[in-house]
Order: sequence, then C-alpha cells, then structure tokens
Amino acid sequence: MTGGAGPVAVLARGDVDVWAAEPSALDAAEVRAACEALLTDDERARQRAFVFERNRREGLLTRALVRSVLSRYRPTAPGAWRFARNAHGRPHLDPPCGLSFNLSNHPTLVVCAVTEGREIGVDVEPVSRGPAIVDLGGAAFTDEERDDLRRLQPPERLERAVTLWTLKEAYVKARGQGLSLPVDAVAFRFTRGEPRLSVSAAIDDRPDRWWFQTFDLAGHRIAVAVERAGPTPPSVRLRWLTPAVRRRRQEWQLCWSRRSHPRAPEPPLP
Repeated sequence: MTGGAGPVAVLARGDVDVWAAEPSALDAAEVRAACEALLTDDERARQRAFVFERNRREGLLTRALVRSVLSRYRPTAPGAWRFARNAHGRPHLDPPCGLSFNLSNHPTLVVCAVTEGREIGVDVEPVSRGPAIVDLGGAAFTDEERDDLRRLQPPERLERAVTLWTLKEAYVKARGQGLSLPVDAVAFRFTRGEPRLSVSAAIDDRPDRWWFQTFDLAGHRIAVAVERAGPTPPSVRLRWLTPAVRRRRQEWQLCWSRRSHPRAPEPPLP
C-alpha cells in the first residue's frame, strides 16, 4: 500500500474494511515528514497546535491514514482529498464520492473504517481502561447494563465495560449526531456473545438496521457499527499497518506495510 493514486481494492455493498496503525511509528523523522506532506496547511497547523507530542503524533497519523486508505478505493491521490463537517462535527468527504468513513484515535492506536454508501462508526479504547470506564461510565450505562455488569466477576466486568463503551461510541458516531444523542438511551445486551442494540423512545431509530462487531488488536478493543445492506452480515476485514517511506524521484514517499497479530483475524486480500 503506497501513497500514490489508483484504486486497488473493491468493497462489496455493505462490507467494511477497518485499518489500524500505531502513532509510535512516527518516531522516525522521514516518516513524519512524509505524513505531513499529505496534509493541507490547515491540517498541519491544527496538528502542530497540540501541546503534547503524543497528541501531535496521534493527530498526524490519523490524517495520513484516512487519506491513504481512501485512495485505495478511488483514483484520487492522498493529498487531494478534501473534507467538511456536519453540524455536529462529524467529518465527511467534500465532494461526496460514495465512500463512507469514520475515524477513532488514541495516543497508542488510530483506526479508520470504510464502507460504500452506508453510515458507519468506529471506536477504539485500550482494554486497560476497564477500571476507569467502570468508575466513570455509570452515567453512560442504562440500569439494565449496570445490573448486567454487577452480575459478572471482576475480570469479566472490566472486559464487558470496555465492550459496552466502544459499542456505544461506535453507534453514536455512526449516527453523526454527536453529544445530542444521549448515550444512556442506548443499550446493549448480549445473546450468545453477540451484541443486541435497543434504544429508548427519545432516539428515532430502528435497532435492527444496525450490525455490530468488536475486535481486539494490540491491547485495544475496536467496535464497528454499520448500517445493514440486507439480511446477510457484512464481511469485516481488519488490517494492521505500519507507515514507512521509500525513495522515489529524490523524495521520500509514504508507504504502508501489512502487519499480523495473533489476536487479530487475518482477512483475505482483496
């Protein structure tokens, strides 16, 4: 996967590709410079305005990843993509081209999920945040979810709390309504390990139009929420990437190498 234009991947209707990378890969100056070269002046200014270095790396890799990923599906160079935001701050392509994407980032992992013509949301959290989510997430959980958590043993309780948190975040992001959507009106119960969504009357939605999946990757939990394209569950492919550079025409060009992980499902190549 290189930084050049030219689509090399095709998404079937309703299917999802999830791409992940670690900001620590930007320790190399030439990799950072190649990422920055893809950004607009405004994006570079916003990225450099972060106070902490970990947030600057996180923001830079997020922007470079989404631009590179989108160019796998359309004949557009990574640096040529332009973005706008809706009234609630959710980014989208401007002009639209049929692709839908969503981003989630943390100082230790950034994720980009892509699909064709469907609403999509993604969230990532370190699994180690379980205790903090249990302590702080009470207001985000429904009474039934809190009861379910209390019935679990401590290790399972922490795992379930992270799963609930990421599922709720992915759903809220897929809806594109930001903080106007009350997360305590969104509930997940589990049937044979599969998450089932329910929403209160305060939310205008049909739970059966959504499909959810979670993954673990490098100590993080990733949740995906995507609109169903039919009765068949979508195929979700998870790719773990590392940014690198190669010399081309006297310049360093950004490229991406595929990684594997024992806890990450290895998807088929397109």
